Amino acid sequence: MALVIDPAGNEVRALAQATHWRGKRVLEVGCGSGRLTLRLAHLGAARIDARDPDAKLIHTARKNLPKRYAHCIEYHFGEAERVGHQANTFDLVVFSWAL
Repeated sequence: MALVIDPAGNEVRALAQATHWRGKRVLEVGCGSGRLTLRLAHLGAARIDARDPDAKLIHTARKNLPKRYAHCIEYHFGEAERVGHQANTFDLVVFSWAL
């Protein structure tokens, strides 16, 4: 049986209501296989740096990245404590479903 997450679209509606995503630079911490990352891109985020400490999940996310989002999403293997970006690089940080 396949796991279906949020078939009613409640998560996307909540994200859309939380802030204006269009044109934002987003850091997603704990992106896993990229399920939420793709939703953020669909909402209009201009750049998404998505990272996860699980190399297998990053591999899966990269493999399943649709070409239409390849220009705005980068998946990185690594921990949130070592992002390596300067201050003010991102407009928003998302840490969801990671604990």
